[in-house]
Amino acid sequence: MIPFLSLKDVTALHGAEIHEAISRVVNGGWYLQGKENEQFEKHYAEFIGTKYCVGCANGLDALTLIFRAYLEMGVMQPGDEVIVPANTYIATILAITENGLRPVLIEPRLNTLEVDDDLIEAAISPKTKAVTIVHLYGRNAYTEKIWRICKKHNIRLVEDNAQAHGCRCADGRRTGAIGDAAGHSFYPAKNLGALGDGGAVTTDDEELASTVRALANYGSQKKYVFRYAGRNSRLDEMQATVLDVKLKYLDADNLRRKTVAHYYYDHIKHPLVRLPDFLPDEQNVYHLFPVLVGGGQRDALHDYLEQRGVGTVCHYPIAPHQQECYSKAAWNVPQLSLPITEQLAGEELSLPISPAITAEEIG
Repeated sequence: MIPFLSLKDVTALHGAEIHEAISRVVNGGWYLQGKENEQFEKHYAEFIGTKYCVGCANGLDALTLIFRAYLEMGVMQPGDEVIVPANTYIATILAITENGLRPVLIEPRLNTLEVDDDLIEAAISPKTKAVTIVHLYGRNAYTEKIWRICKKHNIRLVEDNAQAHGCRCADGRRTGAIGDAAGHSFYPAKNLGALGDGGAVTTDDEELASTVRALANYGSQKKYVFRYAGRNSRLDEMQATVLDVKLKYLDADNLRRKTVAHYYYDHIKHPLVRLPDFLPDEQNVYHLFPVLVGGGQRDALHDYLEQRGVGTVCHYPIAPHQQECYSKAAWNVPQLSLPITEQLAGEELSLPISPAITAEEIG
């Protein structure tokens, strides 16, 4: 049996250090907003290349808090528009709509699976206040063209870096340090995964970081004094210490993922199976390894591999604009046409990839 992802095996790679760190926290008796959080936030900001890192409860909260902070800062108003890739996990769009903002969905390129930057500028209106890019599957989505568009129109660039810890863009900067702010998820299956939920916001904007931190702590910057109507969204000490251990090995673990990916690129040859364009190694950390299966055979290949003990997953079989929760949304008009996004939803299949997978398993 080759599981799609064995979290047990991934954790075991650094198991001794993780157990030692957890024991230290348990025995220390301090479980929230302590030194482990401070240390991880410092180390992660240094790793990403930003001035500030604010831990929070999960990746959805990280993105939601960014937009909420911009509302509190007066940068955005309810009803403003945020341009966002149409082919993303629904959390990216939930963070926008939860704040009373309007998502404007942009198609991806079929060969890269990332947002088509040629389509962004035409979608900008007077109400556009941000572009959100998603480094989907661990692939760098940033282009200089996107940055120039944001600067030209004086709009924010927000990164969804939930799937791309350690990735770099073409100029060498880490994703998560490219835009005005970035949301990160530390869900256990991520390249940098906790032993439960966790998330963070990274930014160079001191006001944004301070506002996010307050909003995530019930809206409080001082005990029992509440400037905002916030929420409880904090990274606990246990998860922070686990993440701090794993962060030391992230680049090496990503390198092991790349070895697996190179094998797939070299050996997958089938007329119905297409691979996305190969990116330079530093621009892809292979959170997932997606292939596109044509001829209506995606589900058949999934079943074929499962029957032979190879775990695969479809990311994502229903596009966000086709989900029931958005069926009556004002922005999701019946004539909304997103054929490439819908094609990806019907053809994408992710193969097993992780730093714990063995050469025997991939062969």
